[in-house]
This record gives sequence, C-alpha cells and structure tokens, in this order.
Amino acid sequence: MTASATRTPAARGRRELTYAVLLCLAGAGLALWAVTRTWSVELVARGPLPPVRHARTGADLLPWASALALVGLAGGGAVLATRGRVRRLLGGLLTLVGLAVAAGGGYGLTADLGGGVSRQWPALVLLGGLIAAVGGGFTALRGGGWPAMGARYERSARPPDPAGAGRPVVERGTRDAWEALDRGEDPTVS
Repeated sequence: MTASATRTPAARGRRELTYAVLLCLAGAGLALWAVTRTWSVELVARGPLPPVRHARTGADLLPWASALALVGLAGGGAVLATRGRVRRLLGGLLTLVGLAVAAGGGYGLTADLGGGVSRQWPALVLLGGLIAAVGGGFTALRGGGWPAMGARYERSARPPDPAGAGRPVVERGTRDAWEALDRGEDPTVS
C-alpha cells in the first residue's frame, strides 16, 4: 500500500470540508450582496416638478432575506468549529436557511414590486440561496466524518503548578500568567 493511498480518506475529508464551507459562504455572501442592491425604482409625479425617485432594495422589500443570508454566513463559519452530529445538524439547518433565501429570490422574481423592476438581483439571491443550500446539504450528508479543529483550540485541564504555589503568578513569569488565565485564575491575586 502506498503512502498516498493511506492519506486519501483524510485528504478527501479536508477537501470536502473546504468545498462545503466555500459553498455556504459564497452562496450566502452572494445572496447578501444581491439583496442589498436596488430591486425596484418607482417614480412619483409631483405636478410641474420633476418626479421623485423611490429606490427600494431587496432588503427593504424582504428584510428577512438579508437576515437569513447573515445566518448562512455565520453558519458557514460554524461548520469549521463543529464536528460529528452537531455538524450534520448544522448542515441541515444551513440547507433550510439556503432554501428560505432562495425562496425570497424566487418571490422577488415573480412578484409585482411596482415601478421599474430589475430582475437580475432577485435571480442572484435565488442562485446564492441554492448554492448555500447545496453546501448545507453536503455538510448534512457527509459532514460527520470530516476532520475537526485541532486540540490546540480546546482548553486543557492541567493541574496547578506546585512549584509556584503561594506566590502571585506575575512573579513567576509572563507565560505562567497566561496559563493561569487559561485555567480561569486571576494572575494578580496571590
């Protein structure tokens, strides 16, 4: 068995994790950007004066769509910090969020928004929501076996240093002060 054959499952898991996170972030980011563009422009006549232009963005028309796109962005980052069942559950939630954002884009495409309507922005919201939903679905299906963050990000439960007991941590050194903060101790108290 070659060395590349033994690394394949781990490398594939990292690659799939990268693709899923990028799909979620790209889809939610595209939807958030497109929902902030002008979807509708209405001109209101004012008699002999020039007409007043009322521009409405997708966020004005569908405020929940921008909120859900932000949830999708946060969830895409959270995929990196979770593992196992929680990651798969998060993937299912991201799928639902992506589909809801896509539904907002579909509504923008079909609704009569009044005035001059630009259909390109709702179409991009629809596309972004579908991309995010694909990333979430991929996470829900395959995310349980993907690698998790390393142990260096987790709090270690080390016993207190018996050599420095009785004197403030500040006298022992900077590294000891930081380690005391990691343990939840106040380094300025003896």
